[in-house]
Amino acid sequence: MLLLIGSFLLLMIIGVPVAISMATSSLAYIVFYGVAPDIIAAQRLIAGVESFPLLAVPFFILAGNLMNIAGVTGRIYSFAVALVGWMKGGLAQVNIIGSVVFSGMSGTALADAAGIGTIEIKAMKDHGYPVEAAVGVTAASATLGPIFPPSLPFVIYGMMANVSIGALFMAGIVPGVVMTVLMMVTVAIFAFIKRWGSDTPFDIRHLFGASFEVMVVMMVPIGIYLLTLFGLSLNLAVGIALVVLIAADWYFDFSAVMALMTPVILIGGMTMGWFTPTEAAVAAVLWSLFLGLVRYRTMTFRTLAKATMDTIETTASVLFIVAAASVFAWLLTVSQTAQLLSTAITSLTDSKWVFLILVNLLMLFVGCFLDTIAAITILVPILLPLVLQFDIDPVHFGLIMTLNLMIGLLHPPLGMVLFVLSRVAKLSVERTTMAILPWLVPLFIALILITFIPAITLWLPTEMGLIR
Repeated sequence: MLLLIGSFLLLMIIGVPVAISMATSSLAYIVFYGVAPDIIAAQRLIAGVESFPLLAVPFFILAGNLMNIAGVTGRIYSFAVALVGWMKGGLAQVNIIGSVVFSGMSGTALADAAGIGTIEIKAMKDHGYPVEAAVGVTAASATLGPIFPPSLPFVIYGMMANVSIGALFMAGIVPGVVMTVLMMVTVAIFAFIKRWGSDTPFDIRHLFGASFEVMVVMMVPIGIYLLTLFGLSLNLAVGIALVVLIAADWYFDFSAVMALMTPVILIGGMTMGWFTPTEAAVAAVLWSLFLGLVRYRTMTFRTLAKATMDTIETTASVLFIVAAASVFAWLLTVSQTAQLLSTAITSLTDSKWVFLILVNLLMLFVGCFLDTIAAITILVPILLPLVLQFDIDPVHFGLIMTLNLMIGLLHPPLGMVLFVLSRVAKLSVERTTMAILPWLVPLFIALILITFIPAITLWLPTEMGLIR
């Protein structure tokens, strides 16, 4: 165990990438102790990525990239300005609402920060907000990406923990709403203390227009339900509803209705059983292509090729981490590290609440040093037996783990959202870190609520029959 973990930490400290550090330390352990033939390492690498749910990873990444180049982010931003820009601290509230909408498309915090976050930071700076405030609220709202469905961390966790990915997606909705409310309250408090004003005049026509677009989107599933009551088949009802929606969008030239339909299509399709979460990722890509190439006509084959290459690069790095982490996690089990940790924790407490406090502290620490995907792949095989032993629902634990690791994305030394926003805002990492610190308060409050009130997470998937 000392060789495996010690060499991994040493390689990390000297700057070796996470995936290479795990692969090298794993190979050294196998060679030095001879626990298995060398070929086992290659077999475990392949087994780590040979999974149907993992097919969702490249498609969700591609969907996020396509949404960015299709001009959808700008339309979401304009929609959010019309909806909440008139409030005190308006653009900060816009930042949060924009992230909520975009999170239903990308599934990753990085896509949120690099996509709509870029627009939001520039707009807040242009309206006189301190750059630190713009960076802080953008970082906090970017964590919503993997909480609202779809979510790449949920896909990886569901695969590792053998938990329904659909249940995890549904479980993220109410916690996401709680986090959104807490962030908006935080903005209101900052606006009161720092005397931030509104950034657009209150215009009942703009507000009504944005509200009307939300109503149009909500009417789609209601219309489908009513059509089925009149005896139409579900597939025919859906086809009619989509044709009417597309015709209305072309006629009225809505700013964001078609973009807002993305989470409705994904969640509705999974709920009605049309496609699995993995197939939902393909549906997100097809919808993104429709918006970029047909509806908005903002996507060219040059930008499409660039989005594809960016997706290949990101997917390769993510799956390399998953593959290396699968070998590392297997060796942690072989070396009985999981058993030692289990014995140590159970000797400290027999209370599941104390266990959750300890696990939260562990994951907050790990999240500062490990990539999210690597952390999930390593920690789930170690902690899941304890989770089941303490009678904690694995879906509930998945939300706790994901939120902890999202907070880790905002911290050095490996906080990727931190580095993205530092580059976008042209701030030093140190100043970016200090700018983010006050906005951790609503995230920690949300973490406490989600940890100690399981109903926040489990109510919706239980009502939908996805978990018992």
